[in-house]
Amino acid sequence: MRMLHDPRSGETSYLLADMESAEAVLIDPRGGDLPVLTALLDDARLRLRWVLRTHQHDDQRPGEWAALSRLGAPLVQGEPRDGAHVARDDERLVFGHECVRVLATPGHTAHCLSFQWRDRVFCGGLLVVGACPYQPVPADVGALWDSATRRVFTLPDETLLYAGYDARGQTVSTVMAQRRWHPLLGGCTRDDFLARVATPSLETA
Repeated sequence: MRMLHDPRSGETSYLLADMESAEAVLIDPRGGDLPVLTALLDDARLRLRWVLRTHQHDDQRPGEWAALSRLGAPLVQGEPRDGAHVARDDERLVFGHECVRVLATPGHTAHCLSFQWRDRVFCGGLLVVGACPYQPVPADVGALWDSATRRVFTLPDETLLYAGYDARGQTVSTVMAQRRWHPLLGGCTRDDFLARVATPSLETA
């Protein structure tokens, strides 16, 4: 697994590969990183099988869809769009001998997805509330609570959680840590969370 981090925006992308079959997937790649991404794939002699998007803000990033389409692999996302592979909840996406499971986790945007691979979940902007430079306030606060508590926090304690943005310099955590100590979601009720997010200043995970 490789991680690509943009220090200015905090955005983080991930490359997963099955070296035996030489197939790979990219999670939340940025169109502006196309030369770097192509070089990574070429250097490792990997064939890109899927481009997985936990969420997208294409309306605020002109040309993003077109740039990612040039990677030559199906673009998987939750939001319907011509040319997209619209993933279903619990769908399995195979690359080589590996498999990524789709989790529907709306809240940050209406069609957010998370992707589970082995003991890791790549959850985009789900837990880093307020960290997204394009949308600091969740689209649906109630749905975000339900997604976090019912889909992610019910996974085994040791499951690793990878965010799409860094928050306070942290990109990786665990289910147990976030369930207990997330500054907005941890150890509180749904009503508490809704009230916290309604305040003018959001904290992040």
